[in-house]
Amino acid sequence: MKQIVNTANGGYDVLQIQEVPDLVPKADELVIDVKASGLNFADILARKGQYPDGPSKPCVMGYEVSGIVSAVGDEVDGEWVGREVIATTRFKGQAEQVTVSLNQVFRKPKSLTFEEAAVIPVNYITSYLLLVVMGSLQAEESILIHNAGGGVGIAALDIAKHIGAKTYGTASRKKHEFLSKRGLDHAIDYRNLDWYDELMKLTDGKGVELIIDPLGGKEWKRSYKALRATGRLGMFGISSASEGTEGGIRGMWNMLKTVIQMPIYHPLPLLNKNRGVFGVNLGHLWHEPEKARTWISHILEGIEEGWIYPHVDQTFAFADIADAHRYIEDRQNVGKVILVP
Repeated sequence: MKQIVNTANGGYDVLQIQEVPDLVPKADELVIDVKASGLNFADILARKGQYPDGPSKPCVMGYEVSGIVSAVGDEVDGEWVGREVIATTRFKGQAEQVTVSLNQVFRKPKSLTFEEAAVIPVNYITSYLLLVVMGSLQAEESILIHNAGGGVGIAALDIAKHIGAKTYGTASRKKHEFLSKRGLDHAIDYRNLDWYDELMKLTDGKGVELIIDPLGGKEWKRSYKALRATGRLGMFGISSASEGTEGGIRGMWNMLKTVIQMPIYHPLPLLNKNRGVFGVNLGHLWHEPEKARTWISHILEGIEEGWIYPHVDQTFAFADIADAHRYIEDRQNVGKVILVP
């Protein structure tokens, strides 16, 4: 079977398609023939050597797949063979086959294509944690979604609309029409306007109750400043560190600069301003499989009820992995980018 191998830190040339033997499941595992695999910004950072949680090179990235179970180990019910499923993967998802344990597998909703199903694990779990589990967003509140046109942004918009909150989102101008049709109340063109000033104008200087921010660095300071009383800031990435396509020394400098610009939140100002800050990192939740199943079950219910509908912007063949990375880095995607074998 083929897999996308990240051979070293660097540019697009470090991504290679390699052939390896087909997988054989351990006693408690299933083998999934992958039909679609998600591509996330963490994969971009990992390629450049800017992702602290990434595996050592060479490695195969990928946190989520959809496909068909083709084999099971001795301890797994044979009825799983032939089922269409979604699975979370601790890397190695960008391959024609993956092995996973049973607690990582969920039945694919019949209403979704394999490509749409591969959107669910990372984007919707992240958004569910940010808005519901930790963000506690309420119907009478408002939310600012940074990078509203990205995969997590659109997932967050689905959830925020279902809750009934008022929605603001930063996105480039060309994405505004799509987001408006999707239900975003106020789109902010962050490339040509100062998003903070625009948000304050739109909210009469009050700010919002919840901001979800994948930018990092100095933007976390501004997001915190834009919180209304009882407001919460949910941090879940550092995309501002990924300037340029290369890794190496320049990539490490970009990461260091972003870290230096990050704020430090002292308890006393938090108390006096009635604000909260929290972080979300799915890669550090593998020890909580029971919680993950609960979150995904609620998301799957949303699909059945019709208020969650995953959006695939573009699919790329494995052989075009460099183009897929470039597409995300150029901020071209509106929604999820999917890889197909």
